[in-house]
Amino acid sequence: MSQHPKGPVLIDLDDDGATPSPSEAPPVPEPHLPPPEGAAMTTVAALATRDPSPLARWFWRLLLALVGTLVSIAAWRFVTDLIASNAMLGWAVSALFAAFGLVCLMIIIKEIAAFSRLARIDALHHAAETALADEDLAGARKLTDDLVTLYKGREDTRWGRDKLKSRRDEIFDASGLLTHAEDSLLAPLDTAARREVEAAARQVATVTALVPLALADVVAALTANLRMIRRIAEIYGGRSGTLGSWRLTRAVMSHLVATGAVAVGDDMLEPILGGGLLGKLSRRFGEGMVNGALTARVGVAAMEVCRPLPFGKGKRPSVRAIIRSSLSGLVMQDKG
Repeated sequence: MSQHPKGPVLIDLDDDGATPSPSEAPPVPEPHLPPPEGAAMTTVAALATRDPSPLARWFWRLLLALVGTLVSIAAWRFVTDLIASNAMLGWAVSALFAAFGLVCLMIIIKEIAAFSRLARIDALHHAAETALADEDLAGARKLTDDLVTLYKGREDTRWGRDKLKSRRDEIFDASGLLTHAEDSLLAPLDTAARREVEAAARQVATVTALVPLALADVVAALTANLRMIRRIAEIYGGRSGTLGSWRLTRAVMSHLVATGAVAVGDDMLEPILGGGLLGKLSRRFGEGMVNGALTARVGVAAMEVCRPLPFGKGKRPSVRAIIRSSLSGLVMQDKG
């Protein structure tokens, strides 16, 4: 019978003396799950571009008309009965109804003005494309005058407006004049719009990665993209209202869906992740990166839609550069 040693036995598990940190451990492999595909942004794009059927449109229109009629009749009867029973209280309630109706009218006027301003931006954009295609110097000069008028009263564009007006008559080709307008007047606005895109991409990525609640990523992506598009419109002079923001969102998302751009893979995220690193990130962080990258792509498309001039050669912001500057910190956080 063999003899076993008595007493404790010391086993050296680490020859080099370095104790690994839990943060250095690789993420748990999830081979049974599909790769991150930006489900939140895909859902947002589907919601924004979905067209209701004609029957559904008539349903909501008639329902709104019916409810408005019934509410108006009920309010009228309530006020008239109240005046008959207590004149002072009745007229006070009538004043409240009148004030509410005035506020509603002001909101409607504001929305109409917002649609009008967006249409003006769109008209300038098309006029610029026509002037460039036809090399129309007269049209380009008129367009620069319209741009100066559009941004009149904005202190952040005063230097650009002065520079544009000072050299307006010294340039004798349409493309050169519009390039000068783009450099002097729109370059600071492009920088501000890019900052909005980076902030929205970072917010969507962070919420998706850190908030595990169901539908929280969809709500965060929808609200962040709506706010981003509205801010970009305001930066370029659109000042869109609630309905105008939704119209812009539909236009931007429809463009992305039509061009097949609502998809991001390793090739789009490679500048900040490196080849194949997307699959090595945790599932939540991978989804966050993809949703943030899609938000950056939506932001660049929104800049193209809201800008009064089309981007000149080499002036369009790089989606990859925006992704790199806005999301690289999140990758370092997950890797660390």
